[in-house]
Amino acid sequence: MTETQKNQNPNNLPPGVCVPWEQKVAEAAGPIAGNPDILKKEWEQLDAFAYIYLWSWVHR
Repeated sequence: MTETQKNQNPNNLPPGVCVPWEQKVAEAAGPIAGNPDILKKEWEQLDAFAYIYLWSWVHR
């Protein structure tokens, strides 16, 4: 990875991610009730949609 590429992604997030699941879990007030795998899947889908939506506005 070049220095320019490192500067373009200061949070070192993978492509298609705005807020990683691990960060959302850390922000939670307490333990996750229910099946965390279901919540993780839904969060990642919602986050990917947000990324695509924002990206579409950037390219207008």
